[in-house]
Amino acid sequence: MTTDQRGEPVRRDSVSEEFAAWMDQMPGVDPQIEAARQRIRRIARLFGRVLTHAAARHEMTVGDWESLSVLQRSGPPYECSPKELAERLGVTSGTMSVRIERLTRAGLVEPGTARTDGRSRPIRLTSQGSELWRAATEQRTTYEHHLLADTLSADELQQLNVLLGKLLTRFEEEFGSAPTHGSLRREAE
Repeated sequence: MTTDQRGEPVRRDSVSEEFAAWMDQMPGVDPQIEAARQRIRRIARLFGRVLTHAAARHEMTVGDWESLSVLQRSGPPYECSPKELAERLGVTSGTMSVRIERLTRAGLVEPGTARTDGRSRPIRLTSQGSELWRAATEQRTTYEHHLLADTLSADELQQLNVLLGKLLTRFEEEFGSAPTHGSLRREAE
């Protein structure tokens, strides 16, 4: 049985379970790169499940939460135009309109102060929207901390961040910055 640096048994992940069969069917593919790619994609999908679960526990969709996140991170007065929101989220104006209507009905956003330059009226995060965002985000980060801290030591987590940072930098040099929001499916399209 293989053990980690702390002497604890290393469990096999789903990639390890399926890997030999895949590689038999993929001649010429670097097995280390394929294994890393598969693990990164699966972890990204599972982080998506964490978001979905936390959003649902607060009666939101992930899209709703992402919208509130953009507004929260915009800083005072916590507002953006519908067009800015749609662009930052990588969604169509129609999708954004439906989302804004749903968030407005729920009291999480409201129309902001009209702009004098003729652009569309911004959408502002309400105090209720900010509180809900904070509660959902706290739950998400607590759960992610639990998952990561139970699995990696502080040194391992630091090493992981250094390695992922190097990898992300290289990918961004090749393809540009990745969207900060949006599903893997939307990004692949």
